[in-house]
Amino acid sequence: MRVCEVIDGLDGGAAETLLVKRLLRAQRDHVRYTVVCLRAGRHLGRLRAAGVRVVDLSRLPGPLRRLGLAVAVRRSAPDVVNVHSPGLAVLVRLLTRLPGRRARLVRTVHSAAYRPVTRLLDRLTRRFDDRTVAVSPIVAESATLRGAPHVLVRVPGVDVVEQRRRASHAARVRHGLGLPPEAFLLVCAADLRPVQNHILLVEAAAQVLRRRPDAMFLLAGDGPLRPRIEHEVRVRGLADRVRLLGRVAEAGRVIAAADLLVLASRYETLPVSIMEALAAGVPVVAPAVGGIPNLIESGRNGILTAPDRADALAAGIVRAMDPSVHALLRAGAAATPITDIAETAEWFDRLYHRLAGRPSAAEATTVAGPIADAGGPVGVRTALIDGTGHTRAGMDGVIVDLTSGGVRVSTSARRDTTGLGPAGVDPAETQQPGRPDGADLASGRAPSRWPGSHGAPRA
Repeated sequence: MRVCEVIDGLDGGAAETLLVKRLLRAQRDHVRYTVVCLRAGRHLGRLRAAGVRVVDLSRLPGPLRRLGLAVAVRRSAPDVVNVHSPGLAVLVRLLTRLPGRRARLVRTVHSAAYRPVTRLLDRLTRRFDDRTVAVSPIVAESATLRGAPHVLVRVPGVDVVEQRRRASHAARVRHGLGLPPEAFLLVCAADLRPVQNHILLVEAAAQVLRRRPDAMFLLAGDGPLRPRIEHEVRVRGLADRVRLLGRVAEAGRVIAAADLLVLASRYETLPVSIMEALAAGVPVVAPAVGGIPNLIESGRNGILTAPDRADALAAGIVRAMDPSVHALLRAGAAATPITDIAETAEWFDRLYHRLAGRPSAAEATTVAGPIADAGGPVGVRTALIDGTGHTRAGMDGVIVDLTSGGVRVSTSARRDTTGLGPAGVDPAETQQPGRPDGADLASGRAPSRWPGSHGAPRA
């Protein structure tokens, strides 16, 4: 089977990083992957070294790149195309409608923030999608995907095993960064863009340092606001306690060495940095915006603060730095279940095979999991999953993936004959209202926020 993954670039963005890590963990014995991108980046060599064919169109003049993309996708003769960039989705959809052998089309949506023109074009052409994969419930429930057909939710996850390993080498990483042994390390890993609100973070850092001079802030990331953030750090006299690292090749390594992960974002879908922190047993202090409350339970594995308020963020950080509180939060972070990206690689493999008419062996499994909006979990959907993870959630047509191996429940699911799944699939659904954490109803085991995931070992 041939699969073509289409994306803008292969630099350090979240979508690009998740795609690359998934492909590095994917089984390629029976699947030939081709990645077509408009511009190369630091991940290009990693993919090619792993045997993934990459078509880099960055040498073409700008106006010709989309033409080159169309040619490259057609030449790869894919059975399935997965497009990860909203600006390219319209072109790829039209390509799949041309005469000849038709590829099945998957659209993976990494963010709910579309420009108005992009959103309009997306709505006009998305009927051609065979499946839409949203990377978090908050994306699936957004206005961007309202009315979209065949929506699946798949939380990508992170390399849990690798983050645990990195946590065991935290002292070595801190020494390599030249940090004082007594420093309490706070890390922010995010692009330096307005939505990440680094200026407010610097203001909060100044307040924290007045009360906790042992705090050390490391900002990992790059972007257009870097000069302004550097200026803000200088004028506040914080240069010795707030350091900008620039783009870090493996930010998860620095995150795993931290005492706290800190974000000041105005909006997030489901931050990879938070998943990496929790996988390493590092608690989080962040505003209660977007999908962050789906991962952080304030007082258990982190502290949620009021959005866009430096004083609230600083107070949350100081509270989390208290030794007794920090010990509790670290234990809670280590116990938080996080999806492993290897499971996501297997999930996409099953989805691609099913869409191409080559189903892999999988058995139906009954699972449960939370659906959440910006305000946090609102209920538990229980459903019968087939081999591709198609389930019927019963909320505005959204089909929710809850991975196999997750929390199991006893339920008498009613039949669903909507025909949304591939041939031969007959998903079922039921709902257990008012159970926000997906507890195992049969055994009474502790709840799991993300079924099919693995918790980090306790500190």
